Order: sequence, then structure tokens, then C-alpha cells
Amino acid sequence: MTNRGIHHVSVIAGAAARNVAFYTGVLGLRLVKKTVNFDDSGAYHLYYGDETGTPGSIITFFPWENVAPGRLGIGETQETAFRVPQGAIGYWTHRFIDKGVAHERLEKRFGETVLPFRDPDGTRLALVAVPGIEAEPAYVAGGIPAENALRGLHSVSLLLEDAGPTGAILTDVLGFRQSASEGFLTRFDSGAPFGGIVDIRAVGDFLKPRQGGGSVHHVAFRAADDAEEAAMVERLAENHGVTTTEPLDRNYFRSVYFREPGHVLFEIATDIPGFTVDETMAELGGSLQLPAQFEPFRERIEAALPPIDGRPNQSDAGSAFDDRPADEGSSAG
Repeated sequence: MTNRGIHHVSVIAGAAARNVAFYTGVLGLRLVKKTVNFDDSGAYHLYYGDETGTPGSIITFFPWENVAPGRLGIGETQETAFRVPQGAIGYWTHRFIDKGVAHERLEKRFGETVLPFRDPDGTRLALVAVPGIEAEPAYVAGGIPAENALRGLHSVSLLLEDAGPTGAILTDVLGFRQSASEGFLTRFDSGAPFGGIVDIRAVGDFLKPRQGGGSVHHVAFRAADDAEEAAMVERLAENHGVTTTEPLDRNYFRSVYFREPGHVLFEIATDIPGFTVDETMAELGGSLQLPAQFEPFRERIEAALPPIDGRPNQSDAGSAFDDRPADEGSSAG
């Protein structure tokens, strides 16, 4: 249970080129993997993270060019937060002003300084100032000084009617412990160096969500390997009456999906085999990687995907986008 925590967060986005420009150029993350949705080869699946694509540093996107905006509601992930060194929060405030990034005033949560902001699709994000992480390795890009660079995920916050049933799964199955409470927030901590925190905001009955651009599709939690994942699946069924999908091979990890009691879509993803199964560390994110079943159709797929770097992949062919965000993890890729 040493690797428990968040593996990645997957979000629905709009234009792929705009998404890449923001997460690499503004936030300075590395485009770790450029691939396609397993059930919609006309749509990218883009992964961003640290230099090596470490689990707990990863945020991924399903970009549909013409997706309608989402609406936050009960039973949904409210916010995804990244870690920055404590002394970097002023730098990021000025950077957001300079770059025209929508952001809110600094606030305090559990004694930490938090800078909430949004990406161009309205995804709710935050930077959390964490003391003592200045010496941690940092991926440097976008002209961001190393001392200010993001250092993995900090947390996700879930907007739920009731914290209890979801908290029971976090603590009994996913390796977290309840560590603090503050107002409507209850904090669960796995002790992982990053990606180790889930906050539940319990608000009772509330508006139902509508998934779309800016909505978090699912939150994935770490399992070291297939055996640990299987044990977690068994515990979910025996102790909580929750069943999962069959294991699905996502090339870079193997996954199961389930709706937790608050209706948020959770995934359990293995740390293995990782992002270097089809690219070297130096090559990560450099070219389009396709699942084996799509490889015979590479030319058509590359022609249909919209450019993300100012140039078409092969031609000016139109997109094959479905324009509908997937609802279930088993069909999200």
C-alpha cells in the first residue's frame, strides 16, 4: 500500500490546440503522451505531467472541438489542485495576471495558501503553496523558473451530498485516512508525497451536474500492480457492495472503473507499465501513439485529428469528432 494516492485526473476539454497551449505554455507541464480516445479515434487523449510522467503528477484531457460547457453539480469533482513551493505563489499570481488567466483571490484551506483559477474551458483548478518542496525535481518549460515550477498534483475536491459513504471507500479500499475537517470540508490523506489528498465538500442536496467542457470525467487512484488492483476490487465488492468494470488495458496502465456512492466516476489504475512502453523518456509526447487496434488506420486517423502545434498532422481533412463527452469510464479510453 505504499503507492496509494491519486494516479491521474481526466477532464473533458474543447479545442485541443488551446488545451496544449495552456497546459504546456502557461502551466509549464510536459505533454507526456499524445494518443487517442479508445472509443473515439477521431478525438485525442492528451496526458500532461512531470518529466517522467510519474503517477500523481498526471492530468489528462479528452478534447472535443465543439463540446458544450459543463455545469458543476452534486456528485462531481469540483477542483483539481497542483503543488507549488511556498515561495512561488506570488510568481503565479503575477503570471496569471500577465497571461490573462481567470483566477480568484488567495485563500486559506487547512492552513495552506491556495490560488484558485480556471483554464480556458472553465476547468476548476488551484495551486497550493506547500512548504519544504523546493528541492524536489521539477520539469521546467514555458519560461518558468525551476524554483516556481509545478510539482505534481496536490489534491482533488469532490462535491457530494454526504461525505460518509465515499469516505469509507477512500479509507477502507483506496489507502487514505481521514485527517482533518474545516467547515463543510473533510480531508482524506494517503501520505503519498504528491497526489495524496482528497477533500470532500459535503453540501447536502444540490444542483445536478451536466458534463461538458471543463468537467472532470473521472479520478483515478493508484494500485502498484494487477494483484493489488484485484485485491482492491475484491474489497470494494465484499465490504461496500460496489462492483467494477472488467480490467481494461489502457496501454500505460490497466484500469477498472466504478461509481462511488456519491456518483463520482472513480478508476483504479496500475502504476505499471508506465509511459515509456512505446516512447523513450526523451521522446515522451513527441509523436502520436495509437492503440494496436487503431494502428492499421493511422493515416486516416492522423488526417482527421486537428492540429495541436499549428500544423495539420497530414492533411486538412475534417475531424471525426463525436462532439459528445463519454459518460462511463469503460468508454472513455
